[in-house]
Amino acid sequence: MSLNTIFQFTPDLLNLQINAIPRICRSKNDVLTFFKGAGVNSSLMSDLTLQVKKDRDSISKYKITRTILTRLNERGDETLRERREILKRITELEDFSSCWPKDEWEAKGFVAEIRRVIEIKDSITRINQEHEAEKKRRITEQQSKREEIEQRRTKLATVRKDLSALFGETNHQKRGKQLESVLNNLFKVGGILVREAFTLNGSSGEGIVEQIDGAVEIDGDLYLVEMKWWNKPLGVNEVSPHLVRLFNRGQTGGIIISASDYTEPAIIQCKDALHSKIIVLCKLEEMVLLLEKEMELRPFLKLKINAAKMDMNPMYEPLRYTR
Repeated sequence: MSLNTIFQFTPDLLNLQINAIPRICRSKNDVLTFFKGAGVNSSLMSDLTLQVKKDRDSISKYKITRTILTRLNERGDETLRERREILKRITELEDFSSCWPKDEWEAKGFVAEIRRVIEIKDSITRINQEHEAEKKRRITEQQSKREEIEQRRTKLATVRKDLSALFGETNHQKRGKQLESVLNNLFKVGGILVREAFTLNGSSGEGIVEQIDGAVEIDGDLYLVEMKWWNKPLGVNEVSPHLVRLFNRGQTGGIIISASDYTEPAIIQCKDALHSKIIVLCKLEEMVLLLEKEMELRPFLKLKINAAKMDMNPMYEPLRYTR
């Protein structure tokens, strides 16, 4: 039985103790000794001790008990330890031989009732504590979620700013490299980036034989990402190298992100490739719209991937219908 949840004697618990303690203790001095043993400061009992010493018949065991318990209750947290110790001594009582025979059964009944009341109060307190803990947990989760949303917005704002800056970059090579970094950061914010740009060397010392702009994982499937910033639509010659990479890699799919449009022959070639590979064509314009609308990247890509799988359409543009 826990007494840690008892902070102050409620009227019912106070009255039960007033009836129990005088029956547990045979004499008035025994009552005073009981409280002294529970750690009650002598200053709270000195007048009662003196009264019992001078005129024993002028005060009853019940009056002594009520007075001391009331004084302890009025002092709040200051006497919390003493109040809990008193209850502890009552509820742990097993031997009632110290009672007057006529008081023994009543003493047992009051002690049992005190135990029951404490158990009920403990249960209610635990329920309230659990509710409070659950409330705090929800508040913490909501706060954490708000912070995550704010952090995501901050990161997206940075990506949007960096992407906008690229349109003023005149060095094509530098712009292309920066595009990789900006879009990889967009993938990171979306929580789907697996690997940034990397190169593969030939096994016979021929140096770099392949350069890949990045790799992402969506629903357990791996997709190699190709990023292009050309001033003209990408044709067959521009999309073919990425298709070759995919055909050399088992179940790996592909995503191409282009700052320009795609020629019809390039789209047809990617559509034909869908019989064996999942290939998705994106425009940089779509990434800009995503950032402006603060939309999630993963659901957007899943829509395009599903269109490629189900409709054999590598060029599905879901944002066209949300502008």
